[in-house]
Amino acid sequence: MSFGPPPAGFGPPPPIWTPPTEVEQALFEAKSRGDWAAYFDTLARNRVYFEIDRDKADAKRSVIYALFGHDPRVTGGRIWAVYTEGMLPAPEPHRVFDWNDLAWFAQVWTPADPPMIVVNPGSPCEAFLPSGPPHSAAWAQYSERVGFPAYRTALRTLLVGGPLHGPVAHGLACGALLFVNHGLPWNTMAYHGQGYPSERQMLREWWGVTSRQEWHVQQRDLLATDRANPVWEFALGLRHTIARDFGGHVDTAYWRDAVARVLRKRAEGGTVLTPEGVTKTAPTPQAETEAHIKGVQHLIGRITRYEARMRADGVLDENRYVSSVDAWNLGRASCMARWGLGARYCDLAEAEAAVVEAGRGAARSYKSWQDFSVGFILGRCLHFDDEEFGDWYQDMVTAHRLLTSEPGSPWLNLPFR
Repeated sequence: MSFGPPPAGFGPPPPIWTPPTEVEQALFEAKSRGDWAAYFDTLARNRVYFEIDRDKADAKRSVIYALFGHDPRVTGGRIWAVYTEGMLPAPEPHRVFDWNDLAWFAQVWTPADPPMIVVNPGSPCEAFLPSGPPHSAAWAQYSERVGFPAYRTALRTLLVGGPLHGPVAHGLACGALLFVNHGLPWNTMAYHGQGYPSERQMLREWWGVTSRQEWHVQQRDLLATDRANPVWEFALGLRHTIARDFGGHVDTAYWRDAVARVLRKRAEGGTVLTPEGVTKTAPTPQAETEAHIKGVQHLIGRITRYEARMRADGVLDENRYVSSVDAWNLGRASCMARWGLGARYCDLAEAEAAVVEAGRGAARSYKSWQDFSVGFILGRCLHFDDEEFGDWYQDMVTAHRLLTSEPGSPWLNLPFR
């Protein structure tokens, strides 16, 4: 039985077409040669998206409310339209999507549902799948063979519908470490990601974001580099100043001693210059000062050990060090813009503006993609890893290597400044 051709009266696909991603390319090639085993195998290995009712999804997060469509080429007109990642429509406020594996569509289908599933409707890689048994068993079996689609670390690029040059592409590339780690196209501005319910759940559980206002606050804080961890920036900034004043290399013991001198001097009180102007400060108790010194010196130890490991792994060049961890916030700001769009806490214009600002902030704080990357990795490790050098570190090393070596990487094709 043939699954792919549309009903009679429709001609062959257009002769010229650029598939948005390698997924649609594989589907198109398989369909063109009539290799339905390869077609279904590709579908089974990737997420299959479908439209859901947003209001009902918001009211009952544990239940999926699929929305069906209409296609005059199908008897009765009713279809279940599904999409691969590169074929999803641009995000709209009241039109949202979820995803599942291929077999799921056969498992949840009922006789009241449309008799036909249409993959990527209207595209050259389109296919028509009879929804119900016994026909559904022929295509559902492919999911059983490959298992549930999982994140696969990979450098992927959206060739159609995603910017490849300019300030938006630059800002998107600032979030590339996380997008490569999750196997998502690095330049997806019109973002659906893990699907509307999962994007909302992720923002709620990891960031405490449950509303448009809370997303705006979080996005603003990530873009404001002066709100980064002040202790981390103090330690790194002091070393950078010493290196600039004394010709490069900074002995770790000297760095620790400098921290103690600066903090004890500050503890004496007096007048300091702040963004608000000249401010008088009271002396700090000695015990509190010494505890602060001990904490920053411990941080220095962590920083130097991470840098040593990054040098050993080829991530950080010899005789180089991390100048700032602003990248940790700016890289996540690039991602947060898209996460907010996926959760419909912002619109496409707001997300794009935030992405561009993240790129500008990165260009102010760093000189190269390499510098930006090591700043992001160090910030992530100081935040999460606790010197275990586990997945929080290893995942970023893998993504860094892909971004600094593969010919299609934005870091090799986009100027940093």
